[in-house]
Amino acid sequence: MVAQTLHVLFEHASGYGLFRVAEFEEVGMMIPQVEQSVTDLSRFNSIVKLVAFSPFKSGHNALDNINSISEGVLHDDLHLFLETNFPKPGKKEKCILGVGDSKIGAAIQEQLGISCQHTGVVPEIIRGIRVHFHNMVKGLTATSSLKAQLGLGHSYSRAKVKFNVNRQDNMIIQSICLLDQLDKDINTFSMRIREWYSYHFPELVKIVNDNYMFARVAKYIKNRKEFTEDMVEGLEEIVMDAAKAKAIIDASKSSMGMDISPIDLINIQRFADRVIALADYRKSLFEYLQSKMHAVAPNLAALIGEQVGARLISHAGSLTSLAKYPASTVQILGAEKALFRALKTRGNTPKYGLIFHSTFIGRAGAKNKGRISRYLANKCSIASRLDCFSEVPTSVFGDHLREQVEDRLKFYETGDAPKKNIDVMKVAIEEAKEASAKALKKERKKKKKEKKEKKRLSEAGNTTTELDDSAVAEEPQSEKKKKKKKQTEETVTNDQSVAMETEETPKEKKKKKKRSIAEMESPGEADVSAAMETDETPKKKKKKKKKDGD
Repeated sequence: MVAQTLHVLFEHASGYGLFRVAEFEEVGMMIPQVEQSVTDLSRFNSIVKLVAFSPFKSGHNALDNINSISEGVLHDDLHLFLETNFPKPGKKEKCILGVGDSKIGAAIQEQLGISCQHTGVVPEIIRGIRVHFHNMVKGLTATSSLKAQLGLGHSYSRAKVKFNVNRQDNMIIQSICLLDQLDKDINTFSMRIREWYSYHFPELVKIVNDNYMFARVAKYIKNRKEFTEDMVEGLEEIVMDAAKAKAIIDASKSSMGMDISPIDLINIQRFADRVIALADYRKSLFEYLQSKMHAVAPNLAALIGEQVGARLISHAGSLTSLAKYPASTVQILGAEKALFRALKTRGNTPKYGLIFHSTFIGRAGAKNKGRISRYLANKCSIASRLDCFSEVPTSVFGDHLREQVEDRLKFYETGDAPKKNIDVMKVAIEEAKEASAKALKKERKKKKKEKKEKKRLSEAGNTTTELDDSAVAEEPQSEKKKKKKKQTEETVTNDQSVAMETEETPKEKKKKKKRSIAEMESPGEADVSAAMETDETPKKKKKKKKKDGD
């Protein structure tokens, strides 16, 4: 007898864990006891023991591993972990690896040759490991494991939800639903304004049939008695017909309507403004829907039209779910009530659903409507799959599919044989390759332009910072230069003064020598001069006193 040992692989947010189950044969026979022991940690530890644990290096590494496990692909980290830690089977012992998913089990068995099991007692053991994992691994707490699970869960869901912003089918669903609602609301509001304004001008309803035009005319005319010939040009611009404008003028002169107060006219005018604004918004919304359909599902829009294609996507729920539908389901999409009624009463099933709104079925004869609807549904399913799974969206296939439907209509009417599908698709594939190459070139050019603009902006920012720095640096340099100039000027003046002093000193010395010699030769003259000064002083004093007295 060959003994069997069970090892269980557990993928946690923090890393891979490999556990050994003791007494596998006995445990396998007692699944109810294992279920009871899951809640008790001591009893569970006696059955299951940790063999190895390999933590993830980073959050990005954990996300990469979890993505590969969810897709059923064996990651390199898991491959290395099992190679190093899983025991090699011997002659007397057979090793079995318990896994939670059959896909990853098949991948392990193919690449490593380890026999895997995902049924029986394995789910219960994995449930117990999930409950007590933070207690069985050293250094791991309940809070840290919860944080790791929460972070990995957010990153995994964020990675799964990632999509191209320009290719959102949700916006198409919301816009087509709003468009249908606006059509209903505009119709009800226009009927209301027709009834309201008809009390004053009942003949206008028969002349102007269009609801949008009626609201504009009612807003322009206001009171029919105050309508003059000067207002005819403006009315012709609204109605776009001179005969209609003349008929409205004639009817306003001989109208059977009642008189209306200015307050009622103000309210009618306000309501007409609202109806006109809603109609204008409906036009802009339709343009937005067309642009979105050309961006998200160009082939479907080229084949069946933007509005019908958007209704098919909204009824299916998304473009991917529409792509998964077979052509028979696309054919009767929107006629589910009629289908189930026919199945209950055992009557004829419906031939078409939302596809009926396309122009092809209306152009076909009564006998060929079922045929053309089946053919059109087939082409719609092909177009939706191309739009869903193609990387570069192009309308090349949609145009060729539309031509095929046109040829089939001609074949039903005249009997001319259409082109073969293989030949048409070959031409379409070549054209699609050229279109995708052009689109890629445009994207590359845009990226290059963006890079150039970023570089230019960064360079401009650097130059401004350099200029600021240079201006700041020039200020102290100029101050330093001024100081140096002042210092040089001061030194020059000092040198000049010193030179002047040096020039003057010998002359003064000579003068002093001469004076000393003269004093030595005539001492009496000096005394006489001194006496003369003393004599002059009292005379000066007397003169000053006289002046003061006068």
